[in-house]
Amino acid sequence: QVQLVESGGGLVQAGDSLRLSCAASGRTFSRNAMAWFRQAPGKEREFVSAISWSGGIIYYADSVKGRSTISRDNAKNTVYLHMNSLKPEDTAVYYCAARSYVSPTTIKRDYAYWGQGTQVTVSS
Repeated sequence: QVQLVESGGGLVQAGDSLRLSCAASGRTFSRNAMAWFRQAPGKEREFVSAISWSGGIIYYADSVKGRSTISRDNAKNTVYLHMNSLKPEDTAVYYCAARSYVSPTTIKRDYAYWGQGTQVTVSS
C-alpha cells in the first residue's frame, strides 16, 4: 500500500503561481511512477502530468504544457506540481496518484493509489 497526502491548494488569482505537493508513505516510493489528475465540478477526472520513478520520463496534458513543472524528491518521498500563469479553467480538485511500476502513463485506471485531493480555485 502507498498512502498519498496532497497539500498546497488554495484560492489564487488568474496569473498567479502555485506549488502542489504530494507526500507518500508506505511501500517504497522511489519505485512508483507518480501522476497528478484533476477534477472540475461536473466533469470527469482528467490527466494533468506524470513522472517516472527516476524523473527521466515526464508527460503533460496539453492544457498545462508550458505552464507546469512536475518533479519529485525520492529522498523526501514527495512529488510536486508547480503551476504558473494559472487560469480560471484550472479550478479543480487536484489528485496525486501512484502506480506500482516505474514508468508513468496518462491513463487514470493505471493508477492504483490515490490521495484525497486538494482544492485549487483560480479567480478571474
